[in-house]
Amino acid sequence: MKLQTTINNIKFKNPIIAASGTFGFGREYHQLYDVGALGGIASKGLTLHPREGNKGVRVWETHSGIMNSVGLQNPGVKKFISDELPWMKSLENVVIANLGGSDMEEYIEGIELLNKTDVDFIELNISCPNVKTGGMALGIKSKIAYEAVLQAKKVSQKPLMVKLSPNAENIIEMAQSCEAAGADSLSLINTFKAMAIDIRQRKPVFDNLYAGLSGAAIKPIALRMVHEVCKNVHIPVIGIGGISTVEDIVEFMMAGATAVQIGTAHFSNPCVGIELVKKLEQFLSDNNIAHISEIINII
Repeated sequence: MKLQTTINNIKFKNPIIAASGTFGFGREYHQLYDVGALGGIASKGLTLHPREGNKGVRVWETHSGIMNSVGLQNPGVKKFISDELPWMKSLENVVIANLGGSDMEEYIEGIELLNKTDVDFIELNISCPNVKTGGMALGIKSKIAYEAVLQAKKVSQKPLMVKLSPNAENIIEMAQSCEAAGADSLSLINTFKAMAIDIRQRKPVFDNLYAGLSGAAIKPIALRMVHEVCKNVHIPVIGIGGISTVEDIVEFMMAGATAVQIGTAHFSNPCVGIELVKKLEQFLSDNNIAHISEIINII
């Protein structure tokens, strides 16, 4: 009970959520440990129709992080609902459906399908740098994001969590615009738009030219952005960006985050999620903290 967290009236066992794009739908990790012990799972990024993703190199290791250009490969919303969601719900933790799209019509149709299911949240992904249409195009300018969230909120019957891009022109203005449009909560940050060059072949590593940078390298910037947003909105914020230790989690929560998402750390340690749940419990005990809420937003 020390770790129980509530966001938009939905209760989480603990504030540790597996981030979209790094955990699939949880099946592979479930072979290693009970992923139902996590607070929640954000699904692989979904689109209305199935996507094969980008061609060429998709993952490239960098100093203290990785770059990816997967391109939202996924089975589509309908397949997710029929093949993955029943299993995810059986875990008895919170299920967050991460939803992307090429245009607002696709977003709206995807939301309408998800409305008919028992997903707990829709995480509106307006921040993916690895697709050429939709995605991050909606998450750069605040006015465009406002209109996108406004349209999505009119349709959504689920709590709407909006995932923000660090590439936004102004992250505070972006967060405030999404809140004004009706977002129930925010998750941030997604990956940074980045680049790698193969100097031997004298060409970009990625066919898509640019890719998304994640991992420990971005954590201090992510922490700053989460802190800025938390000080300027009145809705719950889920912190994301290079989190791999219990100290990272505590920092994000002290900065104002109600929960966190763990992403890239899964690739170096597939059991990091459950390990962090146990370490966070131990941190509270070691520091005589009765409940996790005591450390939220104290900086």
